[in-house]
Amino acid sequence: MFKGLKYDIDNILDLDPAARTRVEVLLLYPSIRVLIYYKIAHFFYVKKLFFIARVFSQLGRFFTGIEIHPGATIGKGLFIDHGMGVVIGETAIIGDNVILYHGVTLGGTGKHTGKRHPTIGNNVIIGTGAKVLGPIKVGDGARIGANAVVLENVPGNSTAVGIPAKILNKVNNTVIDITDYWVI
Repeated sequence: MFKGLKYDIDNILDLDPAARTRVEVLLLYPSIRVLIYYKIAHFFYVKKLFFIARVFSQLGRFFTGIEIHPGATIGKGLFIDHGMGVVIGETAIIGDNVILYHGVTLGGTGKHTGKRHPTIGNNVIIGTGAKVLGPIKVGDGARIGANAVVLENVPGNSTAVGIPAKILNKVNNTVIDITDYWVI
């Protein structure tokens, strides 16, 4: 159940210059603590013990200010920096080595059933206060700017900023029509 915990701790040590030791990260970083609660909650969720799963997810929320639904799928190396107010929805899928800053929402856009939350690729950074909403895809290596509201797919290795989010051209920082790109 806790496979990958050492990887997650070492990832935070690599990414955060303020992190000094593994013990400090394990005991004092809400990102690690909420991932422990999430892994327990997800274990019960997969076993269809939904009430117990929600109890653990709500305990994680109470102690960290980070809400991760036990049905979400999270890869290794997730780092939630200054995590207060982060919300990750039930059908969200998060790849490996993703960084989320405080106030990020990976949410739905209504009361639809089925896949209704975003899929985030590997090595993605999502800035403070960003909202990524609906069953969209954010490609590997993408960057989402602070306070962006993302409602459409974001291609890999690109940057999305604004409300609603637009894709910036890396060459000259001009806005590109997001509908011109496909995410794999």
